[in-house]
This record gives sequence, structure tokens and C-alpha cells, in this order.
Amino acid sequence: QVQLVESGGGLVQPGGSLRLSCAASGSSISTYAVAWHRQAPGKQRELVARISSFGSTNYADPVKGRFAISRDIAKKMVYLQMNSLKPEDTAVYFCNAQRGSFGYWGQGTQVTVSS
Repeated sequence: QVQLVESGGGLVQPGGSLRLSCAASGSSISTYAVAWHRQAPGKQRELVARISSFGSTNYADPVKGRFAISRDIAKKMVYLQMNSLKPEDTAVYFCNAQRGSFGYWGQGTQVTVSS
């Protein structure tokens, strides 16, 4: 079992950067695929970026080239570096850990991109 806590959200101007952190407790994250999802008001939750248990990454088209997901297995941390932020990136960002049919979610962290 894994417990996830996100942090690092906040208010940032367009073009700015933020780094989100997802702290995991419980099982090692090396055996989980961990992803960042986001949900904007009135919209469905969507996948932003994912890192597999083997360390391979993939990104949603809207964030390719701007966001980077990484992990520190020893620290049980997963990060989302977000650069060149746009107003449309405004959302609550959630961390998700998945292994087979078992999935765990954090409580989310708000990211607001506005001038």
C-alpha cells in the first residue's frame, strides 16, 4: 500500500515555473507506475505525465517539451517540473501510483497560472 502527499502548488505568472512534489510512504515506488493528473474546474481529470516502474516516461501532448516527470526512489519522491506555464495549465494536480489493479491517489495541489 502507498500513501501519497502532493506539495509545491501555488500561484505563478504565465511563463513561470513550478516544481510539484509527490511524497510516497509505505511500499517502494520502484514497483509502481506513478503519474501526475490534473483536473480543471468543470473538466474531467486528465493524465499529464507518467513514469513507469522501469523509469520510462510519457507526456500528454499539451505539456510535451514543457513538463518533466522524475523520481528519486531512495527518497520515495516523484516530481513534476513545469516550465513555460500557461493559464490553461491551471488545475488541481494529483499524484497517482498504480500497480496492477491497485491504485492510490493523493489529495491534490492547486496550481494557478495567472497574471
